[in-house]
Amino acid sequence: MNDIVYLLIAALAPAVLLAWYIYRQDSLQAEPVGWLLKAVGMGVCSALLTLVIVPLYSSTHGSVFSMTDAFIVAFIDAALPEEGFKLLMLWLLLRRNPYFDDHLDGIVYAVCVGMGFAGFENIIYLIGNYDDWVGVGIVRALFSVPAHFFFAVLMGYFYSLAYFQEENKVRNVVLMFVAPVVAHGLFDACLFMLSVMPGVAVLFAVLFLIGFNRLKKRCTELIRIQKEKDIREGMICGNDDMGV
Repeated sequence: MNDIVYLLIAALAPAVLLAWYIYRQDSLQAEPVGWLLKAVGMGVCSALLTLVIVPLYSSTHGSVFSMTDAFIVAFIDAALPEEGFKLLMLWLLLRRNPYFDDHLDGIVYAVCVGMGFAGFENIIYLIGNYDDWVGVGIVRALFSVPAHFFFAVLMGYFYSLAYFQEENKVRNVVLMFVAPVVAHGLFDACLFMLSVMPGVAVLFAVLFLIGFNRLKKRCTELIRIQKEKDIREGMICGNDDMGV
């Protein structure tokens, strides 16, 4: 019984910490906890949808035997459905949210959706690797959960730009989906290729870490940009007729 409790703590702690971190970044007005918990719940829903829908069309069923399989699983079985369902949940959450009123809010809510997804996914992975859940939990806490955080930052950043700004609206609407999908797909592809190309495993490991570090720096910069923009402009009203 104690092992299950520790497993759940290990699975959820990284997601909770990152959600708390982004919550503390909102320097204008903290979002209501009820709405943030709703965002987390919708993130869990996006994970459940992925679990139900992907097996219906997947040709690989998560198996990776070649570089082609690595990209198919990374993009078709993971990045596209996962980020698509997260974006759907973010849109459903924010389309009637009266508290979505400054640029950083898009990132805050997107991260909460992403952490709901990541926390639920973590539980599934750790239970599925119960004999080595400590090791799996450490690796996922260092890479997988932060990666979902970074994908969510990209989604929330472009969502806010599309919502609050008329300039480049179509581009931002496209990027709110494409940017996290590309980042997610490349991240997973590098990870999967480590298991099918042992001869070049070191090269892919280096590329993986370089890409992960650059994604981290870029997302940190986007959070800073949005915070500065909100402080400069103060509280602003959303564009109610935005078509996203």
